Amino acid sequence: MHVLVVHNRYSSAQPSGENRVVDEEVALLRAAGHRVEVFERRSDDIAARSLLAKAAVPLLVPWNPAVRRELTARLRAERPDVVHVHNVFPLLSPAVLAACADAGVPVVATLHNYTQVCPPGTLHRDGGRCTECVGSKASLPAVRHGCYRDSRLATVPLAVSLTVNRRRWWSGVERFFCISAAQRDVLVRSGMPPERLMVKHNFVPDAGPRRTGPGEHLLFLGRLAEAKGVRLLMTAWDEIAARGGVGVPLALVGAGPLEREVAAWAAGRDDVRHLGLYDPARCRQAVARSVAMVAPSMAMETFGLVVAEAMAAGVPSVAAGHGAFVELVEDGVSGLLHRPGDAASLASRIRRITGDPARNQEMGQAARRRYEQGFSPAVGLERLVEGYRTAIAGRSALARGGDTRASRGDGDSR
Repeated sequence: MHVLVVHNRYSSAQPSGENRVVDEEVALLRAAGHRVEVFERRSDDIAARSLLAKAAVPLLVPWNPAVRRELTARLRAERPDVVHVHNVFPLLSPAVLAACADAGVPVVATLHNYTQVCPPGTLHRDGGRCTECVGSKASLPAVRHGCYRDSRLATVPLAVSLTVNRRRWWSGVERFFCISAAQRDVLVRSGMPPERLMVKHNFVPDAGPRRTGPGEHLLFLGRLAEAKGVRLLMTAWDEIAARGGVGVPLALVGAGPLEREVAAWAAGRDDVRHLGLYDPARCRQAVARSVAMVAPSMAMETFGLVVAEAMAAGVPSVAAGHGAFVELVEDGVSGLLHRPGDAASLASRIRRITGDPARNQEMGQAARRRYEQGFSPAVGLERLVEGYRTAIAGRSALARGGDTRASRGDGDSR
């Protein structure tokens, strides 16, 4: 199969789970014998632009005509079987869909977040869940609240893009890959066409080390941000420490807006290790040495790569009981779920998962079995190819029946 992957790479200043998923899927497909090419833009390149070009970037978010022309020419020259769209923000834009319509190539799109119904894609605001824009036609609440980077001005291009391109997305994509059933449920309730939404969990490569002993620490691995539950974890850990601790330290790996706060909180403590950013190899080693992964996210996560990575290493997790975590973690079997946003509940689950080493080992083994059944490369490849074939067959059937989507306003003349 000939696949063209379309992706706007996030800044390299912060580790990106989405960039990793794209790279790993490309490698997986190529290893299986498929021809895979990449059409991409890099957010890192914005820094090298002139001041005028930088100022023009927000104008390209809803629509980039140059990308449409370039991609259309490439598609007509190379004739891939299918185009797989990932992220189009900020430099590609939904113009990529018009290019695919122009060239008559079927499209699948992975929905890594909630940007189809929420401008910043998080369903999270002011420390809690927010669904004000879900089902809305204009996304005005997001602008009013300044949901993207706490800025109304920065939110406007995202809100405009969502509003003017909603129909283009829904009609121009043959299959959407939702990375969890929880995400799919939200999108169906928002009005997205359910027949085009299929669940395809992210896979995790099985190349990392496995846990061989009881573990040395509890691990938080991710962005040090409010939405990831960092402050909640600090509150819960202080409660645990006040009651004598759990016998192992808490290790925090990552960077983000709360990094200084975390560093100050951890300073001088024997029960906390603030370790900063790790490269992928060191992350895998840290996971394999864990008693448990801690994922107390306040936001409705669409997947949860850190939990799947822990499962691959035979490590159980303590995770927030909402979003995708409820389908990744079987509560009491492969890990524990805590009440979202509840520090006392989180502290209780941490004490429980560290308090019985034999039971912890059983949970780790169950987590590994869950990984093998649902999140291994073999399963990921099967679901990818199934989605591609369904999209190709759907486009072929529509072509035979006289598909007119590309000429009824979805092939915009801008």
